[in-house]
Amino acid sequence: MLRFLEGASRDCEGLHRRDFLQVGALAGLGLSLPTLLAGKKAIAAQAAPAKDVNCILIWTQGGTSHHDTFDPKPEAPASVKGEYQTIDTAIPGVKFTEIVPRMAKELNRFAIMRSWNPQNAGHGVADQYMMSGQAINPAVVYPCYGSVIAHQNGFKTKMPPFMQLGGAVDHATFGGGTAGYLGPEFNAFELLANPNATPFNVRDITPPAGVDVPRIERRRSMLGAIDSVQRKIDAQPAAYAALDEHYRAALNMITAPETKKAFDIDSEEAALRDRYGRNPFGQSCLLARRLIESGVRFVTVSDGGWDHHADLFKGMKGKLPPLDTAIPELLIDLEQRGLLATTLVVWLTDFGRTPKINSASGRDHWASSGFIMMAGAGVPGGSILGKTDDEGGRPIDDEYFTQDVAATIYTKLGIPLDLITSTADGRPIRLNEGRVIKEWM
Repeated sequence: MLRFLEGASRDCEGLHRRDFLQVGALAGLGLSLPTLLAGKKAIAAQAAPAKDVNCILIWTQGGTSHHDTFDPKPEAPASVKGEYQTIDTAIPGVKFTEIVPRMAKELNRFAIMRSWNPQNAGHGVADQYMMSGQAINPAVVYPCYGSVIAHQNGFKTKMPPFMQLGGAVDHATFGGGTAGYLGPEFNAFELLANPNATPFNVRDITPPAGVDVPRIERRRSMLGAIDSVQRKIDAQPAAYAALDEHYRAALNMITAPETKKAFDIDSEEAALRDRYGRNPFGQSCLLARRLIESGVRFVTVSDGGWDHHADLFKGMKGKLPPLDTAIPELLIDLEQRGLLATTLVVWLTDFGRTPKINSASGRDHWASSGFIMMAGAGVPGGSILGKTDDEGGRPIDDEYFTQDVAATIYTKLGIPLDLITSTADGRPIRLNEGRVIKEWM
């Protein structure tokens, strides 16, 4: 995975360090830039005409509790229902917990599935399974949604087609959130800079002070003159030509007007930034909208720290407010800009949490039930799909699985489920074997 800063996250299974990959630097520019765009030519060659629907995927790593958000059980024993009270939503008869008041008020803008069966309860496993719709296979790493979109649809502008905000995706354990067998050129362009920082500078994209675009162009010309001497005497001119093309693509991204515009979050009205929430998650959602406007096809907004084995009720009160503020504002903002019809917004998490509260006032991993949220791209707002039993332990109506969620995402984005791609050794693999969630089409 290509990223700008080394990141780490912690969950109950230990500390995962992500690999930091930098395949060369733009010497003399005062910048360094991973050669993410090395695959631009390959993408262009493989790109097919596509339905132009984009996606913002919200990933809460660790396993967000369904009981304590969107599927409360107020009539259950205290050992199940927990500490939170329930509140009314915009849909008569539907209740959420008290810690998501804005999402309750704005329920007519999105759909919630209460009958999702995760069929997994492991960190790392979830990152791969949930982001690809394919169960773990020790022989192959399946590509995530964003990588498939990049592979199939290619570049819309000079911005990368697939970007990830934040480092809360476990790439190391099972290749979750990566391009897998499609190859690293289809990985996400990963940004770990905090968009709530003042000023917001994206390392390797925002030039240092005193290095303006004309200066970059002059240095590019100087580099070209120097490198041409080496190219003439080198025995592998084709390889150098390919490398030159990749550097040109990277430089084009730095100097492209849409790049500067996308990352200039400080140009947004202060009132709008306030409505999203002046915190990393809120400003990441705002940045995601800006990236979609600038031509990025798929943006993952990641947020870690949701593995509440202990002190869940205190922890959720700290974690939920930024999402409860930002997600409805993102949907409102997209709609007001005419983008919601062509932007699918999805909230996924690892799995559900146990019906019974443990001795540490937490909930453990649960593989049999959880929630999914979708909005935009024709998903009917105000839809509550399915239900679980009296303890929230298993779906008892309209059960759907992770491969079905994947089938729906791909269908919304115009990718055929019977698409066949090939591994490096030529093995053909069908994209998806799930069934589309018909109620959301």
